[in-house]
Amino acid sequence: MKNLLRYIITRLILTIPMVFILLSIVFVVLRVMPGDPVSSMLGGHAPESVIEQKKEEMGLNRPIVIQYFDYLWQVCRLELGDSMVLKQKVTTAIMEKLPATIELTFCGILLTLFMGVFMGAYAADRRRKAQDYIIRLYGIVVYCIPVYWMGLMLQLIFGIWLDIMPIAGRTGPRVFASTFEKTGLYVIDTILVRDFSALGDVLFHLVLPSFTLGLVLSGIFVRLTRANMLDVLKADYITAAEARGIKHRKIVYRHALKNAFIPILTMMGLQIALLMAGAVLTETTFSWPGMGRLLLERIYLRDYPVIQGVIIVIALVVATASLIVDIIYAIVDPRVRY
Repeated sequence: MKNLLRYIITRLILTIPMVFILLSIVFVVLRVMPGDPVSSMLGGHAPESVIEQKKEEMGLNRPIVIQYFDYLWQVCRLELGDSMVLKQKVTTAIMEKLPATIELTFCGILLTLFMGVFMGAYAADRRRKAQDYIIRLYGIVVYCIPVYWMGLMLQLIFGIWLDIMPIAGRTGPRVFASTFEKTGLYVIDTILVRDFSALGDVLFHLVLPSFTLGLVLSGIFVRLTRANMLDVLKADYITAAEARGIKHRKIVYRHALKNAFIPILTMMGLQIALLMAGAVLTETTFSWPGMGRLLLERIYLRDYPVIQGVIIVIALVVATASLIVDIIYAIVDPRVRY
């Protein structure tokens, strides 16, 4: 327990420079991007004096070093400035959209793990049989498919041709907005108010976006799980368990899969960033009112503070998820220590 606590503290300390580097990269990239955000906001025909006055108000005419330290201080205080377009606090705009992205990402990774891990384990159990070849082909194909194309195909098939699934939004028009005022996470809010008809509508709208994310990223976990399961199934304790007459299904899906799951945890942490990037494309495809759609809209409007704030939040979410996965990894595998 003492070693585990030391590992967690060390990992927390190491996260600080990682976050600092992420914030610095965000600052530099946004400053070297082409275009002038103030000129874009005021229009191409605004007088130069007005542009300079606006830059002074926003602090964009100060030395870059001063801007950098002001930026870090604002992030530490969770003060990300005001929108240049809507005159709204950036934190307010982000907090309105963040629950939608969290909900979509969480459902996406659940489907990714469920499909990828169990299909990979099944393929390893059926090694060199028809089921194994089919699942391996599935893993290769879905990994090569772009997220947005997968979303468009699911919309076309289930939303247009079959007309059985909604293709946009988080809810239908008959669900009252007041139902979702507690947390912003629609699934949780509908359960808290016990509105199960609204819960069904929310889950119905989650199906296609979640499957879009889950299917594409499941290909990685299919191949990883299969490879690890093949190694585990050759172990001596698996042979001993079979000799003792333990059911084959129990050996594969309880004992072998549990030991093969440790490397999968590491991959899960690495895939959080891809999952967030996929959420941006998925939200655009399905008109999902989350962080990805907010980011795309504000890029078009050159809303500099909101773009910066969204990227910072996504970077912090990825860093936090990586930290949590590392801690879980250390709990599952006692050999992982500094």
